[in-house]
Amino acid sequence: MGRAFEYRKAAKLKRWGHMAKTFTKLGKQIAIAVKAGGPEPENNPTLRSIIATCKRENMPKDNIERAIKNAMGKDQSEYKNMTYEGYGPHGIAVFVDTLTDNPTRTVADVRSVFNKFSGTLGTMGSLAYLFDHKCVFTFKKPATVDMDELILDLIDFGVEEDYDMDEEEGTITIYGDPKSYGAIQKHLEEQGFEDVGGEFTYIPNDLKDVSAEERETLNKMVEKLEEFDDVQTVYTNMKPEGE
Repeated sequence: MGRAFEYRKAAKLKRWGHMAKTFTKLGKQIAIAVKAGGPEPENNPTLRSIIATCKRENMPKDNIERAIKNAMGKDQSEYKNMTYEGYGPHGIAVFVDTLTDNPTRTVADVRSVFNKFSGTLGTMGSLAYLFDHKCVFTFKKPATVDMDELILDLIDFGVEEDYDMDEEEGTITIYGDPKSYGAIQKHLEEQGFEDVGGEFTYIPNDLKDVSAEERETLNKMVEKLEEFDDVQTVYTNMKPEGE
């Protein structure tokens, strides 16, 4: 297993806790991709990647097509990617990634949760040094593919040597430089990989131990933040349970 597998798995379970919220969040990502690169997946690598993620999350085809159509509408809201960061209880760093059409509302919602749990909301970028920003691609691994050779090819695109294998789902997850997102996706597609889903993530580089009681409090804070539709993902540097 790669160094980030358990963290990524735990984050994914939290991130996609409820199907309805999953589809809402993916719909926002589609809207941004369409507005940035157009509604045709073959001409829009980012949209292709998000659609692949939608398929992995079992989002119905009708929902995907409706989200693309809505993104082309004149009255469609403009979403912005905003991040909020600070310290939660017990000195744990909390990084909140959002897609919002109303930053004033979103920051008020996020701040209310930090205040409720006696946390401190900091300025943007204040905790960036505690997290490594990565682009992540997950795809099915054909039996004929030699992963060592594939990774060797991808190192030129900033991909790390370590990768995660999910035996249950039969997928491979690789991590790379966010600036090389498009190049990595293009190379994978040229090698014949289908439904290559990519996203951006933040991986903590300084994990902290917490007690069971502290973990319970922090988990409640994360759950409260994730109740807001604008919140995409909440990251912390709390060491995963069992490690």
